[in-house]
Amino acid sequence: MRPSAESPVAPMLAKAVPAVPDQDSVAGGLSYEPKWDGFRAIVYAADAGDGTVGDVEIGSRGSKMLTRYFPELVEAFRRVLPGPCVLDGEIVVPTGEPGKQRLDWEALSQRIHPAASRVKLLAEQTPATFVAFDLLAIGDESYLEKPFAERRAALEGFAGDLPAPVQLTRTTTDDELARQWLIEFEGAGLDGVVAKPLAGAYAPNKRTMLKIKHHRTADVVVLGYRIHASGRGVGSLLVGLYGDDGDLRNVGGVSAFSDATRLALVDELDPLVERDETGATVKGETDRSRFSASKDVSFIRLRPERVLEVRYDQMEGMRFRHTAQFERWRPDRDPRSCTYEQLDRPVAYDLGDVLT
Repeated sequence: MRPSAESPVAPMLAKAVPAVPDQDSVAGGLSYEPKWDGFRAIVYAADAGDGTVGDVEIGSRGSKMLTRYFPELVEAFRRVLPGPCVLDGEIVVPTGEPGKQRLDWEALSQRIHPAASRVKLLAEQTPATFVAFDLLAIGDESYLEKPFAERRAALEGFAGDLPAPVQLTRTTTDDELARQWLIEFEGAGLDGVVAKPLAGAYAPNKRTMLKIKHHRTADVVVLGYRIHASGRGVGSLLVGLYGDDGDLRNVGGVSAFSDATRLALVDELDPLVERDETGATVKGETDRSRFSASKDVSFIRLRPERVLEVRYDQMEGMRFRHTAQFERWRPDRDPRSCTYEQLDRPVAYDLGDVLT
C-alpha cells in the first residue's frame, strides 16, 4: 500500500558502526552518501486530482507533522515536484556566504516555534532546504519493496534536476571516496557518512542502514537536575534511556555548563518540574556511591518530555562511564524513541588477548 499522510510510514533507521564498511562487506554491495545534520522528514505530496501536486504534509521521524513549521518548503514542493510522490530526506538550514556555507543546527532548531508569526519570519530569514535521499512512492505506486538501487535510479529520474530548495543528495559506490567524504564534509557541518545496502528494500523503523559518525553521540531523555554546588542554577542534568522493558533508566549526568547557562536552565526547565498535590517540588535520589557516601544524591524530578543529544566516550554496563557532554537539544525527537539500541557499543574482547 502506498504510504500517505493519513497512513504514515516510519523512516528506515541506521545502526552506528565505527568505520566506513568495505563495498563487498554486504551482499549486493553498498551505496554511500553524506549524513546530513538536520530533521529527518518524510514528504507526502498528494495528487491534486489532475496529476499535479496538491496537499503536502511533512512527517517527522516519529510521524508527527512538521508541515506548519516549514511553509517555504511546502510552497516549494507544490511548485517544483513533477507529480505526487513520497520522499524520504532531511530538512536542513544552510547559513553563511556563498562558497562558505555550512549547516546551522541552531537556526534549524529555532524553526520549531508555536507562534505562526515567528514561523513566518524565520521562514524568510533562515529558509530551509530539503535534501532527498530516498523514494517511497510515485503517484499510486509504492516503491517500499523495491531494492535501493532501483529506488535511487527512480529518484534521480524523478527529482534529479529540481531547483533549490529541494536537492538530491550525492551518492557513490566507491568506499575510498566515502572515507574521504567522512573527513572532508565535516567542515561543512555534516556529521558522517551513511551506507545503504543496494539490494535492500525499504525497512520502516528497522536499523538496516549503517552510519559512521565523527564521534559517539546519543539522544537521551532529561530525568531531572541537581542544583549547583554554589546553590544557584543547574549543576548537572540527569539523563536516561528506555530499556527493552519500557522502563526509563538513569544512564548518567551532563554537566560543565557556564554560569549563565546554569541560571537560564532553571527557568527553562521549570515547566517540566514534577510537583505534588500541594505544589511542592518532587525530589528523587540516585544510587549512592561507596566512594562518596556523604554526598547529596537528591535531584529535582522532571517529566520525561525533553530530549537532548550528548557526546560520550564509552559505556560501562548500562551507564555512561564518564560524565557526558551537552551537544544540543533535540526538539524533533520523541522521548520514547531514546533507547539503548542507538548506542555504539564496542565488541567484547578478552583481556587475556590484549595482554598477549
